[in-house]
Amino acid sequence: MDPDSGATLGILPTWLHTNDQHEITRIIAPDLTHNAYFGLGGHFRIFEYPSEDEQWNVVAGISQRVERSFDYEFQKGRLRDSNWSINTSLIFDRSGTPRFYGYGNHSLLSDETNYTASQLVAQAQFGYNLNHTWQLQYTTRARRMEITEGTLSKVPTIESRYPEVHGLGTTDEVLNQVALVYDTRDDTTIPTRGTQWVAYAGVNGHNATISDSIYSMAGIDARTYIPLQFLSGTTFAAHGAVRYLPSGHEIPFYDLSSIGGGESDIGGEQLLRGFGQGRFVDRNSYSATFELRHRAFSFDAAASHVDIEVTPFLDVGRVSSNIGVDPLSALHKVVGVGFRGIARPSVVGYVDIGYGTEGVAVFTGINYPF
Repeated sequence: MDPDSGATLGILPTWLHTNDQHEITRIIAPDLTHNAYFGLGGHFRIFEYPSEDEQWNVVAGISQRVERSFDYEFQKGRLRDSNWSINTSLIFDRSGTPRFYGYGNHSLLSDETNYTASQLVAQAQFGYNLNHTWQLQYTTRARRMEITEGTLSKVPTIESRYPEVHGLGTTDEVLNQVALVYDTRDDTTIPTRGTQWVAYAGVNGHNATISDSIYSMAGIDARTYIPLQFLSGTTFAAHGAVRYLPSGHEIPFYDLSSIGGGESDIGGEQLLRGFGQGRFVDRNSYSATFELRHRAFSFDAAASHVDIEVTPFLDVGRVSSNIGVDPLSALHKVVGVGFRGIARPSVVGYVDIGYGTEGVAVFTGINYPF
């Protein structure tokens, strides 16, 4: 859920399957919804957790108007105990809610526009585990993105204000990226201690015959988790990310660095939970997040043990066109509180409520924001 998505009401029946250790091994969660923008809709979701080392999921959805989605992901070697870790995904998504406000750290809310984004993505990520801590990682991604006029009646369509912006129409992309990963976290899904550093660099497209857009990227993503001995059941979690686009020709606006939304993507968008997804866009981005994850209470439900966390948080970040800008200047700030339901070892559901200079935003989903 994103504050740009419009008011949605619905029902979400959920079936949980557990093993003899009361660990969730399967979640089936269809829904039936009504959205103020797109009418009636529904989704089918299945999440499989055969082991802590392997998992896969399929999510498919359709709305009465505009929106369609299909998302398949498979992960193996998550514990990094074998030589290889593999993550593959296939995504089709047609969304009518994305916004664009122009470029820059000071883009105005009054310059808001809407567009329809249709994308088809195939991605594979291969990690060679030098040992349990160090990994060499290679990511390849092919994507076809189509940007067409917006469908929201009360928001101007993107062509009306930004007819010359790069990325309108159809763009084909091929990304190749390498990364060095240092990871001492005690768990990849529900970490309570340890650190992860990812240094990455990549090129989108080899030449114009393969990719319509050619640019390079580089960045660092770091996160750490520290259990607080003086406050039982509490973990201090911090995340920082910088992303640079050192070179590029006619980079589509949706490939630029951005902050805004409820999730952090290594090498991609960074969260800022008082604003909608991709609220601020430019060549470079800087962001940091601090959370105090406190286990408030626990209970047994559906043959599984559930922990409820209450999490005050602070998000800060900015974007810039100049690589030499002071990353601590002109920061956007968001304060808020999150509520998380945790069924170990594989399931986290969250509701995060953030307040920034443009008001209150609410995000829901699965997995931690970082």
